[in-house]
Amino acid sequence: MQANPVTTLILHFMLLSILAVGGANSVIPEMHRLVVENNAWMTDRQFADLFAIAQIAPGPNIIIVTLIGYQVAGIVGALATTAAMCLPSCLLVYATDFGWQHFREAKWRIVLQAAIVPVSVGLIAASALIVAQTADASWTAVAITLATAGVAYFTRLHPLWMFALAAVLGYVGLT
Repeated sequence: MQANPVTTLILHFMLLSILAVGGANSVIPEMHRLVVENNAWMTDRQFADLFAIAQIAPGPNIIIVTLIGYQVAGIVGALATTAAMCLPSCLLVYATDFGWQHFREAKWRIVLQAAIVPVSVGLIAASALIVAQTADASWTAVAITLATAGVAYFTRLHPLWMFALAAVLGYVGLT
């Protein structure tokens, strides 16, 4: 017997909430594993589309969690995943903030804080790879991904111009 998807979403996203050092994008691979690989609630393409919508929408990029919940279980899923992703980490930060500020000059805290940065970068890089693998179904898409990464890294071009160009390429059928 398979568990209720809303219960599975709540339990999984509560855990991801605690592990999301660097933000929701740092746990994208685990979200993908849950909804695409383990439960087949959506396809790779649907996951990539939700990621793109979450990135282009104004506001926090955690909206991907809400979109995943909605895709899996409608409005109840959207509300459940959003609450499951936000509440545990908010409560943890609130509960530990006093101690964290109290030890701000402690060597162990400085070392720990410095060690978290490369871990966060690695998690976000893994997320980028997962999304690229799900979205790049053609050599044209791979070329667009690499060109976008290069433009974003080497120039100061606003990302909205890259989204606009990608929309034009998609409209004319080049993706």
